[in-house]
Amino acid sequence: MFNEGIPKEKQIDKGKNLDMKSIVKILIIAGACAATGAHAAHPAYDTLIAHRGESFDAPENTLVAYRMAVERGFGFECDVYLSSDGRVFSFHDRNLKRTTGIDMDCCDASWEEVVSKVDAGAWKGEKWRGVRPALLEEILPLARDGRYIYLEVKTGCEIIPYIKKAIDAQNAASAANMLFISFSEDVCKRLKETFPDYKVFLLAGEIDAGEAVAKLRTLGIDGLDVWFDANTVTGEYAQTLRDAGFELHVWTCDRLEHTLAAFAAGAQSVTTNCAQKQLDEYLKRGERQTD
Repeated sequence: MFNEGIPKEKQIDKGKNLDMKSIVKILIIAGACAATGAHAAHPAYDTLIAHRGESFDAPENTLVAYRMAVERGFGFECDVYLSSDGRVFSFHDRNLKRTTGIDMDCCDASWEEVVSKVDAGAWKGEKWRGVRPALLEEILPLARDGRYIYLEVKTGCEIIPYIKKAIDAQNAASAANMLFISFSEDVCKRLKETFPDYKVFLLAGEIDAGEAVAKLRTLGIDGLDVWFDANTVTGEYAQTLRDAGFELHVWTCDRLEHTLAAFAAGAQSVTTNCAQKQLDEYLKRGERQTD
């Protein structure tokens, strides 16, 4: 989900870094929200979503990254494509080349002949050599209640029957521990029609809160998962969605100050490439504050 739909001038950073005074102010705001009964999430195992698995420490969108997230206690986000021979597998880019060296579009590649044989781990480090992308049926057993798998559909609606077949054939993943996200409005609408009990969030780079509410109502889905910009995603932004009955989630924050700002604004979860690293830093700062 990184950098999709984001203006190029904003892709490198989310604006100026927040200093310690800003962080303290954010925590005060969050405390005030809690005191008045308003939503006030904070970094925790059920609110930090490991982006493409624990991708800071393991090769993205592979079983080792997903298992690492689950073993550490987090939910995770994963991206899926449909291969040319009808298999749903995890990968982020439209083309296989960046992490495997194979210059082929995901949807043109056969799982049996190509994808199952690529090396999607060596680019991350020698110890990951030979790690391949994962099939959806291998990912679903990692579902755990109390946290969520965010399943991002990277293709059109043609993949949905294959996803349904995989979900119907297992009993670990359910509406209690998995949800769907997509940049495609058509895909979001079809997912909700196919899986009415599951949450479906529209992914967006930048979008006005009022426009988002109108889209979510039209699509009949559950919420928005938006790229976090502190100048845009404010308390007022979150309140607009909340008042309309929708959830607000954000991506991708890899600095704790940005994550704290997102939660203070009203985000219900934050997707990050380094969930454990951020939680450790948050808890360490908290310990210092109580000394």
